[in-house]
Amino acid sequence: MKDISCKLLVIGAGPGGYVCAIRAGQLNVDTVIVEAVKVGGTCLLVGCIPSKALIHAADEFAKVAHFAAGQTPLGISLKEPSIDFSKTIAWKDGIVSRLNNGVAGLLKKANVKIVTGKAKFRDGKTVEVETLTGQQIIRAENIVIATGSAPVEIPSLPFGENIISSAEALALRDVPEKLVVVGGGYIGLELGTAYAKLGSKVTVVEALPKILPQYDAELTRPVSRSLSELGVMVLTGVKAKGMSAKGDALLIETADGNDDKIPADKVLVTVGRKPVTSGWGLEEIDIDMDGRFVRIDDKCRTSMRGIYAIGDVTGEPMLAHRAMAQGEMVAEIVVGENRSWDKRAIAAVCFTDPEIVSVGLSPDEAKAAGHEVKVGLFPFVANGRAMTQEGEEGFVRVVAAAGNHLILGIQAVGKGVSELSAAFALALEMGARLEDITGTIHAHPTQSEGFHEACLKALGHALHI
Repeated sequence: MKDISCKLLVIGAGPGGYVCAIRAGQLNVDTVIVEAVKVGGTCLLVGCIPSKALIHAADEFAKVAHFAAGQTPLGISLKEPSIDFSKTIAWKDGIVSRLNNGVAGLLKKANVKIVTGKAKFRDGKTVEVETLTGQQIIRAENIVIATGSAPVEIPSLPFGENIISSAEALALRDVPEKLVVVGGGYIGLELGTAYAKLGSKVTVVEALPKILPQYDAELTRPVSRSLSELGVMVLTGVKAKGMSAKGDALLIETADGNDDKIPADKVLVTVGRKPVTSGWGLEEIDIDMDGRFVRIDDKCRTSMRGIYAIGDVTGEPMLAHRAMAQGEMVAEIVVGENRSWDKRAIAAVCFTDPEIVSVGLSPDEAKAAGHEVKVGLFPFVANGRAMTQEGEEGFVRVVAAAGNHLILGIQAVGKGVSELSAAFALALEMGARLEDITGTIHAHPTQSEGFHEACLKALGHALHI
């Protein structure tokens, strides 16, 4: 097989890798991308996209079940609903397939060559790829490591049979009667909530004292209430020890030190993700590590000249949009543009019910950083659009510097607040002050008015509360 030479080689076609390759192709850079499975990576194939499809299906099913039970003030009634879960999964798979083909088409349009196979470094400029037709050698002036991350496995709960990761949870053919979720982070709660709405009896086991530990209690309280209303049992301070001999229950150590077990048809382990740093020849090159992650500078350069790294393999936050932004930036750096990386305005979104959005600093984080702050909070119970959507739970909260009113952080919890994340990130990215937001006319009736009102509240003159 004839060797390939190129200006840019991207290892991994997840969100960061494929965006990097597409942008490089647009800039007329001779680019090759290597992917072992399909383009799109974890996010498109077994993560962000399919999970949101499942969450939407669960929301729709829960809505009609709500109507059938006569629990709505809207005057809608219908017979008891049923679900053909195989059709739900087929619909989800169809979305994934369309997006996968779309990414492949965009790469082709940008004149990026796709090589399917497993890549491994030979040295800092050479990679070998095991393809179905043999070994392919690729030599590149610049190489981008975009190998992503993988689910963390608990030694006492190895994946297989009834112990599943988030990937398997998105491909089940039947709704499990009893589902135990090990890990109370965003992945576990998103999927646990979806399956609870689809009819599973869900139990969440979290070793820490609280769920969603990356968010403060004010933000997570509405989520806890929602889980309780769905019948989800949340056990905190509890350790998962393994499966029962029959494989039909999770063995646990309770918060008070006693042994117990929880009946389970499936145990979903979501205790985090780890960077993929093995299998691609890390040992063949000499790059510095930052703990378990690849160390990078503010241009995503590693310690070796001409080698960059982006996305989950480089550390937290492990978010697809972070990887995409890094990938676009690196492509432009390769052609000589002066770009650098600033992660202050990355929105973290949790697609629970209700949803959570956080950008920048929370009140406690801002105070810990030495800021004197003004905090404005506006509840959706006073927002007309939220009322008309039966989404009065939650609020928008703004954190600003007391002296100059510079916005330091914005958080929200509520129905559909994920769609406010762009406005929040833009405010921080543009260095907005409270007066910039209050001076912007927000359309009525929309939930975005909550952002406007929270800023007014921080200034001491909210209009609608």
